[in-house]
Amino acid sequence: MNKELIQKRFAKNLDTYNDNAKIQKIMAERLFSFLKNKDFNSILEIGCGTGFLTSLAAKNLKYNSYTANDIVKECEDYVKTINSNIQFLCDDIEEFINNTSNKYDLIISNASLQWIENFEEFINKLISKLNPNGILLFSTFGKENYREIYHVIGESLNYYSPLELKNFFKEFNPIIEEEIRIMAFKTPIDILKHIKNTGVNSIESHSWTKTDMQKFENGYNNFCAKNPTLTYNPIYVLIQKP
Repeated sequence: MNKELIQKRFAKNLDTYNDNAKIQKIMAERLFSFLKNKDFNSILEIGCGTGFLTSLAAKNLKYNSYTANDIVKECEDYVKTINSNIQFLCDDIEEFINNTSNKYDLIISNASLQWIENFEEFINKLISKLNPNGILLFSTFGKENYREIYHVIGESLNYYSPLELKNFFKEFNPIIEEEIRIMAFKTPIDILKHIKNTGVNSIESHSWTKTDMQKFENGYNNFCAKNPTLTYNPIYVLIQKP
C-alpha cells in the first residue's frame, strides 16, 4: 500500500470530495445511527477527511475529548470549522496506534479502514486501545465494491465479506450489517472522474495514456451494455469491548 500516494491524491481532491462522495456521506449517517443515546468521555476518529462523520458526532454526542485523525494535513481546516475544540491528529494511524498509550471510550471510522494493509491485526490493536465497555464502530467495503472496475482492470483493494469479518472478531460477537448501493453514470469516463474527484484512485500509481482510457471505456461498455454503473458495497461493524 503506497500511503504517500494515497495522501497526495486525497489532498489534491479535497475540494471536490464533498460534492462527489455521496455514498460516503450516506455511510456516515448510517454509521452514526448506531450511536444514538450514547455518551462517551473520549473519542478517536480515524480518517476524518472533510468531516462527514465528525460533524454528526461532534454536534450530537456528549464527550469530554475528541481527537480527529487523518493522514492529510489539510483536513484540519475542515475539522476546525466544525468545532475548534476538536484535536486534529495528522499521522499515520497505524504508527500512532502502535506507539500511543491512550485509551478511548469510542473509536470510529467511516470508509477509511480499507486502506489498512494488515487489517485484522490493526482492528485487534484498536480494540486493545478501548476502555472496558468501549465501542469500536467503523464502516468499510465488501467484496462487491467497485466490481465493475475489477472486471475491467483486474485490480482491487483487499475487501472482506461480512462472514469473514464476523469470523475475525467472533469472540466479541460483533454487529455487522451490509448494503449494496449502485450509482448510474452517463459514460465510463464520468465514472473515472467520479473516482478521481473522491481521491480514491490510489490503486494504480502510473498515469493513464489515451490507449489506457480507450481500453477502459471499451471494457466498461462491454460489461455494462446499456448504462454504466458503479457498485458500492458498504459494511458496518460494531464491536464492544467486554
